[in-house]
Amino acid sequence: MANKSLFQSFFGKQPVLADTVNEAGGRAYSMTAKHQLAQYAATGSLSQTFYASGAEQLETVLKLTAEISPEFIAKTALYARQSGYMKDMPALLCAILSVKSPGLLAEIFDRVIDNPKMLRNFVQIMRSGVVGRKSLGTLPKRLILQWMEAKTDKQLFAGSVGNDPSLADVVKMVHPKPASASRNALFAYLIGKECNKDDLPEIVQQYEKFKRNTNPGKVVAPDVPFQMLTALPLTKADWERIARNASWQMTRMNLNTFARHGVFNNKEMVKVIANRLRNVELIRKAKVFPYQLLTAWNNVDQAVPSDVRNALQDAMEIATQNVPGVDGKVYVFPDISGSMHSPVTGYRAGATTATRCIDVAALVAAAVMRRNPNTEVVPFSDHVVNCRLNPKDSVMTNAEKLAKLPSGGTNCSAPLAHLNKQNAKGDLIIYVSDNESWIDTNRAWAGKLATETMSQWNVFKKRNRQAKMICIDIQPYGTTQAKESADIINVGGFSDHVFQLIADVAHGRFSEGHWVNEIEKISI
Repeated sequence: MANKSLFQSFFGKQPVLADTVNEAGGRAYSMTAKHQLAQYAATGSLSQTFYASGAEQLETVLKLTAEISPEFIAKTALYARQSGYMKDMPALLCAILSVKSPGLLAEIFDRVIDNPKMLRNFVQIMRSGVVGRKSLGTLPKRLILQWMEAKTDKQLFAGSVGNDPSLADVVKMVHPKPASASRNALFAYLIGKECNKDDLPEIVQQYEKFKRNTNPGKVVAPDVPFQMLTALPLTKADWERIARNASWQMTRMNLNTFARHGVFNNKEMVKVIANRLRNVELIRKAKVFPYQLLTAWNNVDQAVPSDVRNALQDAMEIATQNVPGVDGKVYVFPDISGSMHSPVTGYRAGATTATRCIDVAALVAAAVMRRNPNTEVVPFSDHVVNCRLNPKDSVMTNAEKLAKLPSGGTNCSAPLAHLNKQNAKGDLIIYVSDNESWIDTNRAWAGKLATETMSQWNVFKKRNRQAKMICIDIQPYGTTQAKESADIINVGGFSDHVFQLIADVAHGRFSEGHWVNEIEKISI
């Protein structure tokens, strides 16, 4: 009998042969250089992931940018920051442009380096020497000076939180020339030099007065970042003022802290905080990741009032409101395998997120089901895992159920094989995975056969010729289990922008290479 592993029967279109091996050792398809860069920029935090170290991610990005045009690098930096809400990768791409195309860096600098944290990231990367230079250089220095000149005294003071480098370190590097007495005093204050205290900006004078206060409660806490106040003696009234003036993100991250310090004993503050959390404009301005809301919901203490906890659910509904409504049958395949239990932004010493890749996958599945009640969610690891979900339940509730399912190895073809056994009909398939399938592969034939996912997709397509598939990858690797084609779109990321990409596919507004094409359309 002929060898079945060589001469297996295929139904429908002959699958494209795999051309590489993924990090887990399974058959896979390589992405184009542009697609790989977009994938790393939208998902990479230059931190240890399940399969790759931060150093390996950095090496890959440097190799990719060596062969990609500066224009696409600039557009990818804009996409990663403005749509993907990433921090480290956009700053790295800007640093690369400082060497490869300084003119393009000048064009995008203010749109990518849009807050003090991003500025410090950029300077840190530049000074590390990884892009080929250890000094800032003339143009980057000028861009930083212009960035500082455009900020108010209060904005600069608020941005002085953080180290390695601190804003004071940056000031020492670029030697700004103050245009006012208050700015001159502020720069001297930041770098620890003597200054005329009467010239200091009012907010700095308020902060110093509060620090000197030996009678807590008699001096009002100034409107400065939370981190500047936590080491100081604070009264309940001080905490209420802090909570009242807090940004949206700071509020989300400190609900339990506010509860511990009695902020919610004031019914008015409960209303203030709840209304802030569910404010549509503030949510959009905060560039919130939907998974950050899930993290807050999972970690919030019972001491936080129910109205505030409910506001987190309202915020989730707002953050996921661009999930598309889809005509026809939708299947979502969240990957719940072992590697998906790693932190979504990687392992970072002292700053590892509690949110895992599986939480993001579960969230996407729950959000799509919430918008499309006929959606069938098919979780998988090495096999399909049964899970009954109620589409009328909140996104939070269903995401929690999915994230608690038992895990195993990774078999990306399992849910498609499951549908094929049932002769199921469908219009849209959505994978949410790290694409590290290995159980459904014969490693000895990696690179010589199609992935099993593609083989099962072709069987599904024979019954459902109009069907489309979108594969959402939430980790910074450069391979996929489904080859890009006219009906298969691969995208990366875990911001709410993936929902817009799903909408494009669901409503026929896409073409082969859609994600890269969307990045190409960005104006510099």
